[in-house]
Formats: sequence, structure tokens, C-alpha cells
Amino acid sequence: MDNFDVIVIGGGPGGYVAAIRCAQLGLNTACVDDWSNAEGKPSLGGTCLNVGCIPSKAMLDSSEQFEKLHELGDHGITVENVQLDIGKMLARKDAVVSKLTGGINFLFKKNKVTSIHGRGRLVKRDGDKWVVAVGETQYAANHLILATGSSPRELPIAKVDNDKIVDNAGALAFAEVPKTLGVIGAGVIGLELGSVWRRLGSQVTVLEAMPDFLPLADSAVAREAAKQFKKQGLDIQLGVKIEKVESGNGVTVTYDGKSVTFDKLIVAIGRVPNTTGLGAADVGLKLSDRGFIEHDHFKTNLPNVWAIGDVIGGAMLAHKAEDEGIAVAEIISGQHGHVNYDAVPWVIYTSPEIAWVGQTEQALKEKGVAINVGQFPFSANGRALGHNDTRGFVKVIADAATDRLLGVHAVGPGVSELMGEVVTLMEFAGSAEDLARSMHAHPTLSEVVKEAALAAGKRAIHA
Repeated sequence: MDNFDVIVIGGGPGGYVAAIRCAQLGLNTACVDDWSNAEGKPSLGGTCLNVGCIPSKAMLDSSEQFEKLHELGDHGITVENVQLDIGKMLARKDAVVSKLTGGINFLFKKNKVTSIHGRGRLVKRDGDKWVVAVGETQYAANHLILATGSSPRELPIAKVDNDKIVDNAGALAFAEVPKTLGVIGAGVIGLELGSVWRRLGSQVTVLEAMPDFLPLADSAVAREAAKQFKKQGLDIQLGVKIEKVESGNGVTVTYDGKSVTFDKLIVAIGRVPNTTGLGAADVGLKLSDRGFIEHDHFKTNLPNVWAIGDVIGGAMLAHKAEDEGIAVAEIISGQHGHVNYDAVPWVIYTSPEIAWVGQTEQALKEKGVAINVGQFPFSANGRALGHNDTRGFVKVIADAATDRLLGVHAVGPGVSELMGEVVTLMEFAGSAEDLARSMHAHPTLSEVVKEAALAAGKRAIHA
């Protein structure tokens, strides 16, 4: 039986990063993962790299390039006879995935991480070691890091076949553009995938059970995003009660007393933790009623067994899982792992993009926190005007007493890239004044962040 200091179960962003950091810290480390690509070969990176974050962003970019070709008239550019080769677009997406998943193999070899292909299962505690089975082979380690991730939540009345009724993976592999596309769920995945196919020519209807649009986002951002999506022709219906889904010649969805037939239907109603088959009951690993691994600062109820990422709940974000993986590796090594959950950036890669860090205005008001709010539009920004995209704004929220930065919320062009400086500032307990006093290059989109910070102190220059 091979022995390791650490075995990581799961090779997604949390797992592979944890494995690399453990190895960097001198720990003999193995990573167990069962993902395979279309050719049946091992493919590290989990959901994110294989069928999630990376391929969806590749498709979002391709579809945005296609849509922009039809908007070049304002630039004095005439483009005629534009044609779409969906096969080539999908091949490009697959090439991006292959490059990045292959990159993890290289990093494992560079850092001397042992990669084991297969599904890991907890077997028993043997002295001071944990035994993990992968098929018929057993391995032992002093520490285990559980990073098994999550899977799409199923809708019992709409069973996914990845032909007509699809999940996020199936929605990235349509052989042709559906004329009509239904999307159940107006969350991040539903909006992003709906946007891809709308840009390529689908008539898209998004059905959301919740009465409010993007309830996690700042309400002003959510309102602006909804307005922009409506202009684009994305039909978002809220407070929908779905009664029946029938697959035949298309997919017929009955909701709110009416029936609509779509060529394809995407089910995007959230994700559930991957704990089935992990052997939790066999070793006494505690799970919550919803199947998440219970933990206290990543420590499970079992000695030297740790858990990170989607499988412990909270924000199901790749970058959050990565930071948790690094934190656990450092804790195992006797250091002080750190994850600041007050400064986790959120992004929805639609057009316009939606991004935020920190607390929303409505949440702070509910808590009774006195705040100063500053907002600045992209319509007054020179770079945005040059890009011919002036949609949206940036909103800065600061504590009225201390000026400490509590949240930054944005909807507009490239706002995902504007969150980095905000996260850094919040990590160091910075203020709106710090943000306002920091020099920003001109002309850049980032100047909107500075102006919003100035506006929080009622001294915006260009408003």
C-alpha cells in the first residue's frame, strides 16, 4: 500500500491547488480524481475547467465576438455575409479546456504530486493513517483533504438527457443553434448560458421561481442588469411555477397555466455537494441534512480529515475553493491559513458583466448600519465611450463613521477586472478615501471605480 502525507480527493480548483501547495510545503501528496475527457482520458480540473467556468467563458467570448460583428457600423466598419461555424467554435472551446487541464498535469509533475485516476472512497482509520480506496487499490495518508465539489441539482419533472433537456455540460455542446431555448433558473449559470445562445441567434426564455431577479446582488445593479437583458431580447420571467415538462418533438414546459414548447431546455437550478460514494457513513463522517460536509474551519469531525470548496457549502466559486485549499495545506503544515469571506468577489460574465465584493446596500440598511454611497456611470467615462459601451455603473459603499470600504458593486463593461483592486483594499481594511486617493490611469474603465469612491464622499469630479 502506497503511503502519503496527504491525499486530496478531488482535482478541481480547490483540490488541485491544495495538492500543489501541500507539495510545495514538503508534504508527500497524492490527488485522486475521476474526471475523464471525451476520449476517456484523465482530465484534471473538475467541473470548472472541464464543463464549467472555462468552457463557458470561451463560448461567452466567441458568442460576444459574433454579436459585436453586427454592431460595427458605429465604428464605420461594414461587415457582410457573416457566417457562424458552430463546430469550429466548439472545437476552440475544447482546445482551451485541453490546454488548461493539460497544464495541471504539468504542474503536478513539476511539484511532484502523484496523480491517481479514479473515484476515491474513505475506507477506515488504520492507526494514525487513513485508508482510501480507488477501485481495488488502497492508499494510506496521515491527512485527507476532501474537495469533491458539486453537481447540477436535478429537477424531478425535467430529467436531464443532455439531448433535449440539458445541464451546464450539455448546454456547451449543442451541435446547432436552437431556434428556441428555454432556461430554468435565472442564476449565474442560467444567465451566462442563455446569453451565449441568444447572441448566436436563439430566442431565449428564462423561467425563474424566485420573485426577485438576482437577489444576492445589490438591488440597483440587479435592476440595471434586468433592464439591459430586456433590451437584448432575453425574456426573463420571475415568480414562475413549473407544473410539467414533457420531452417529445421539442420540450414542452407547462407553467402558470400555459404551455410553451422549446427546441432545447437548460436546467440550471443550482448545485448539490458530491458526497455520494465517498464512504462518509462507513467512517462516520458527519454530513448536514443537505449533504454538505460539516466542518469547523475546514476540520471535519474526523481527526486529520479536512474539507474545502463546494462540498462544504457557502459560495460555490472556484476562487473561494482555491483559497480554502491553500489555507488547509498551510494549516496542516503548522502555518495559519487565511480566507477572508468578507472579500469574496462574485462575477456574472454576461454582457454587461455583473460583479461585486462585500455587502449590498439593502443588507446593510437591514442591519441598521449607517453608510455613505457613491455611484458613477460608465456613460461619463472616456474609455467606455471609446469602446462604444457605456452601459451601467460602479457603486461604492463605505461605513459612515469609519469610511471603511464595505462593498463595491458594478454592472458594465469589463467590471470583473475592476474587482481586483477592491479585494486588495478590503483585505487591508481600506477606506473609500484610500480608493479615491489612489491614482488611476487615464483613460481607463477603472477611473469609474475612483469616481464612485469620490462620490461616496460627495466630491466626484466628473459628475
